[in-house]
Amino acid sequence: MLPARLVAEPPLRAVRRRLALALSVLLVTTFIVWLGRAGYHDSAHAHLDLLGSFYYATVSLSTTGYGDITPVSDAARLTNILLITPLRVLFLIILVGTTLEVLTTRTRQIWRINRWRQDLDRHTVVVGYGTKGRHAVETLLLKGTPKTDIVVVDPQRRVIEAANADGLAGVVGDATRTDVLLRAQVDRAAQVIVAPQRDDTAVLVTLTVRQLNKGAVVAAAVREDENAPLLRESGATVVVSGSSSVGRLLGVSTLSPNSGAVLDDLLSVGHGLDVIDRPVTRDEVGRAPRDCGDLVIAVVRGRRRLSYSDPEAAALQPEDRVIAVHRR
Repeated sequence: MLPARLVAEPPLRAVRRRLALALSVLLVTTFIVWLGRAGYHDSAHAHLDLLGSFYYATVSLSTTGYGDITPVSDAARLTNILLITPLRVLFLIILVGTTLEVLTTRTRQIWRINRWRQDLDRHTVVVGYGTKGRHAVETLLLKGTPKTDIVVVDPQRRVIEAANADGLAGVVGDATRTDVLLRAQVDRAAQVIVAPQRDDTAVLVTLTVRQLNKGAVVAAAVREDENAPLLRESGATVVVSGSSSVGRLLGVSTLSPNSGAVLDDLLSVGHGLDVIDRPVTRDEVGRAPRDCGDLVIAVVRGRRRLSYSDPEAAALQPEDRVIAVHRR
């Protein structure tokens, strides 16, 4: 699905609305003919009854005109000129307009979807928009990721409608299926967040993502610690265990409430202290991590993560990145 601002009225709803209007025009025409039934000649019956009036209104509005029922009096002919002919034109406009509107709306939506997909590149795909997915999106937004660079995938339409209401693009479908992930352009994504409700679903989604995109950063959430190794083997770059992470935070908070509060502050983006990942500045090259402006807690060199106290990290190199605590 597209963002809410791009979604037009569903074609089926437009058809129902116009069909009700066309039926109203037909009933009004039938009533007009039935009121002046004395001025009509019915070749099949002696008098024009209600069914005959409905029949005449139908063939007249549809321009079929079999000729078995005809207006013979001046009043009936005048009624056809002044009332039934305009109603016939209105009826045709409704039918033709409905067809054109449905085709135009569908074509416009297809064009917008194709344009939206062409503009997507190096974006973030979020699989699952439950509690974990929503908090992940909030963090991305606070970190400066534009809403246009986030695509949500979820099997429930109401969830995607909620994502649309938040200004995000969404795709309804099972993320374990290749065609669904391709609709989200996961093959061109830079990051993929896997946060479904079940661990087995997370494993299947991660495997499918890795088949389509070998280079993306895949961050997956797992409920049970025992499933974390399976997710890593499936291709997840980072695996976050909800139960163990919460348990460790609870343990630290129990022994030292102040330490728990600081850790919670580090995990809460947007105020207080933040954990950041940034490149080494020109002035920091050759210096020790402790001499940086931020409190460096790790150095990333290539694919290795070095502790700030590691001898190899004693002098920062131009291609290094630092993980640091930053005060907002």
